[in-house]
Amino acid sequence: MSLKHYFTFLFMLFQLSVFAQDNFSISGTVRDEKETIPGAAIYLSGTKISTITNTDGKFTISKLPAGNYDVLVQVVGYLPYSKSVIISDKSVNMDVLLTSNPVMLNEVVIKPDPNRLAYLSLFKEFFIGRTPNAKDCKILNSEVLNIDYDKQRKVLTVSSKEFLIIENKALGYNIKYMLQNFEYDYRTRIVYFAGFPFFEEMKGSKSKINRWNKKRNTAYFGSSQHFFQSLYESTSETEGFVIHKLATIGNKNRHPDSVINANIKRLTAGSKAINMLTFNRDDSLNFWLKERSKPKAMAVLNKAKVLTDTLVKTYNQDIKYINFTDELFVMYTKEKETEEYSYLGFQVSRAPDMGNYQVSLINLVAPPMFFYKNGSIANPRSSLYKGFWAYEKMADAVPIEFKPIEIK
Repeated sequence: MSLKHYFTFLFMLFQLSVFAQDNFSISGTVRDEKETIPGAAIYLSGTKISTITNTDGKFTISKLPAGNYDVLVQVVGYLPYSKSVIISDKSVNMDVLLTSNPVMLNEVVIKPDPNRLAYLSLFKEFFIGRTPNAKDCKILNSEVLNIDYDKQRKVLTVSSKEFLIIENKALGYNIKYMLQNFEYDYRTRIVYFAGFPFFEEMKGSKSKINRWNKKRNTAYFGSSQHFFQSLYESTSETEGFVIHKLATIGNKNRHPDSVINANIKRLTAGSKAINMLTFNRDDSLNFWLKERSKPKAMAVLNKAKVLTDTLVKTYNQDIKYINFTDELFVMYTKEKETEEYSYLGFQVSRAPDMGNYQVSLINLVAPPMFFYKNGSIANPRSSLYKGFWAYEKMADAVPIEFKPIEIK
């Protein structure tokens, strides 16, 4: 599961000249309005990389490749701080100004919400997920979540000014997650969330670590993170990914709405409601009702493989991008979908002869889609996932620098 999805695309990308190096650094000073702050925790989002400020409030994280990084800062008594920085041809130095956390300073009165538990359950389902790993993954401090439901828009939003603490016993990670925003639209059933995770490995016996490593490998293989890493390296097919195009066309076997509605109106003239009528299987009204129930559009899969050398374009030495019409149909041929997954409504239809392999769809909503060598997406709102990648959430997330581990 790629964690590609944490920050808004920066248009500064178009002004960069980039040189490929792996020895850059991010440094800076952390302070409040009065003085510098020693002992502040500094994290790089999506990774296991962290440090703390010294007695002068300064920090340095070195040996970083060029790319886009989200720097997170946490100090007790202050609001969490985050900033996106781009490393291109030189290292980055930043000044961090923290703001006191009013929640820590004042007594908070929480208004009771009879629907909070139901909304919280929905949030966990779409944020943690419904995979087998989700059963061993939980949020330890859900009280920091601010939950709001807009009745007019039918949109549930969740945010937090504190780090969410997530315990993932399935993969052996403790995760600090700074949630920027979460949205669930009840009408479209589209889920979007963005934030900054930091991973810490749990301690355990050798057998437990081996079990975690095996599950981490499974979570990584076939994920969007794995796909975009292989796409960047031009190894997607050898890694097990097959790409097709899925087009949506009008259903030629369905009459236009104007014709359908006119015939139903003609045949039901003088009746109070259609469901009050009785009719035989072969009569005209039954025909037009069935016609109205037919889908207006149909998905057509082009079984010709999409070649990566025509799909992937290079923006610079650190960034590549894809831009396409219709939808990308991405099949991972080294893992099959489970029976449990097929019951949850995420499954993408395909021809029987294509096998029961994991299938995901990429729909571009704000093209193009930029991505880095590590598989992270520069502009996550550019695309919408369906299928297996929509099924996997935080319970199946691994750090962005994760590499498959050989199990002994």
